[in-house]
Formats: sequence, C-alpha cells, structure tokens
Amino acid sequence: MRQIEAHLVGGAMSDWFHELPVSWMALLVFGFTYLLALAMQAGVAALARSGRAKSFKAVSPGMLPPLGIIFGLFVAFTAAQVWSDNDRAGAAVSHEASTLRTALVLAAAFPGEPEAKLHDLIRTYAHETATLEWPMMARRTAPLNVTPRPLQEALHLVLSLPATNTGQQAAQREITSALEAALDARRQRIIVSRAEVNAVKWSCLYLQAICALLAIALVHCDDRLSSLVAMGLFATGVSASVLLIAAHDRPFVGQIAVTPAPLLQIISDPVTRS
Repeated sequence: MRQIEAHLVGGAMSDWFHELPVSWMALLVFGFTYLLALAMQAGVAALARSGRAKSFKAVSPGMLPPLGIIFGLFVAFTAAQVWSDNDRAGAAVSHEASTLRTALVLAAAFPGEPEAKLHDLIRTYAHETATLEWPMMARRTAPLNVTPRPLQEALHLVLSLPATNTGQQAAQREITSALEAALDARRQRIIVSRAEVNAVKWSCLYLQAICALLAIALVHCDDRLSSLVAMGLFATGVSASVLLIAAHDRPFVGQIAVTPAPLLQIISDPVTRS
C-alpha cells in the first residue's frame, strides 16, 4: 500500500512539474541547481578553512574532463530517448489524421446517407479524441483495451455497405484499411503517452553533475572567486540540459506538447461537412 501511495504522489508531482510553463520550469531547474552548487561550494570552502585545503588541492584537475564527458554521455543517452518519444508521438498523430482523411475522401464512393454518416462518425471520433482522450493521455490513463465507439461503428458501417461495382469494392477495402491504420496509430500514441524519463535516470544524471561540481569545488578550494565562476558555468550547463530534457520528457504534457491540431483540422475541413 505504501508503495502505491508513493507512486501516486510521485506521479502527481511529476504531472505538476511538467504542466508548468517553460519559464517556470526554467526558474525551478536553474534555481535548484544553482542553490545546490552554492551549498557545495560553501561546504568545501568551510572545510578548506578548517585545515583540509592541502588535502583538497591534492585532487587532480585531470578528473574534471572525464567527469564532464560522462555527464555529457548521460545527457546524450537520456535526450535520445526523449527525442525518439516525441518523434514517435508526432508521427503517430500525423499518421492517424492522414488515414482518417483518406477514409473521408474515399467515402465519396458511397454518396448519400452512407457518406454523410461516415463523415459524422469520423468527425465525432476526432472531436472526442481532442477533447476527452488528450487530457487522459496527459495523465497517462488513456485505455488501450477499448476501441473508440465512433471508429468501431464506422468500421461496421463500411463493412455492411453493398459494393455494387469495382470502384466501390476497392473503396470499401481502402476505407477499411485506413480505419484500421487509424486504430493502430491511436494505440501507438497512447503507448508513447506513457513514456517518460524514469527516476533512476534523473537520479544518475544529477548524481554525475554533483560529482563534477564537487570536483570543481575541490580543485579551486583556495580561490573562492574562480570556484564560483567555474561551478556557476557548469551549473548553467547542467540546468540547460535538464530543462531541455524535462520540457520534452512527456510528449503530450506541457507548453510544447504534441497537440491534436492535425485531428481538429479534420473537423474544420470542408470535405467533412455535410
């Protein structure tokens, strides 16, 4: 029970942070990192004044490049996951909208009531996805085991239509394939909506940053100004890296999240109007 409660609290905090505007995220990330660096510098300086400066100066400056390189590798590996998730999210939404658009265009092969009903079902699906399912994806609660009713009815409608000529038979097959592709794209975006950089990766990233900051403080323990400058520069790089990853960590959450705009265009497109 305690593990479940901890998970829920952690998830709520994560949602709260990722929903902030980028400017507020930057303020928190930079502020936390600068305070951490300042506390480390003050601690090392106090210990150096108490007679440990000679031991601190024995730390080789040659440690700094490897520590910086390792931190850079951590950032690169973490960022690679985030970029991949965002690319997959954008591609899934675009593919979903494209397949639905294809179904709408091919619906003209069945003029009259079937075409109008198919248009209405697809428009309903796009609207419900944008208004209901998108917030659920932001909370990572969108269901994978439920087929949206409008698409389910659209598939049943297409398969029940009498195809009286070769053109209608071909259109029926293509519309069915397009709707199935839309369902698959929906599954892909819901899967991606649950992706995020886990706590272990964040912990290791910041742990490596702390190691590098501590090494800088030790190497420059006899010169407070140079220590502050060096640690400030590295802390700025750490903050920028963390902000860049955090702002894109959840593809469907935040100020720069993937939006349902491609699906909403289907609703406003003249071809979808009765």
